[in-house]
Amino acid sequence: MKKLGLLLLGGIAAVVLFANLAPMVALAIGLAVLYFTAKQFLKAETTFRKVLWAGIGIIALMASVSNVPAILGFVAAYVLYVIYKKWNENKELVKEESDPFVNFEKQWAELKRN
Repeated sequence: MKKLGLLLLGGIAAVVLFANLAPMVALAIGLAVLYFTAKQFLKAETTFRKVLWAGIGIIALMASVSNVPAILGFVAAYVLYVIYKKWNENKELVKEESDPFVNFEKQWAELKRN
């Protein structure tokens, strides 16, 4: 039953991720242009170049802000990562010995350590 829930949640996350793939790419491009523009703005020496880079930066900022719903795509990618980790998780079963002498030896070893 747990695997079915993981499969269902993974399917929903995959659909959300693929639906937001283009906005995610557009957001990445917009942020890259914004970063480049900010660096060029700080390097500019003349007022005209500063105004030019500021205008380009404002346009890139608006393009980035318009793609903010792409953050859902990043969340869906993280959910898929967590589901993948849970799916491949090894379950370690701890088996307790019912023999009283084995338990006594284990407890005696713990007492000696403390």
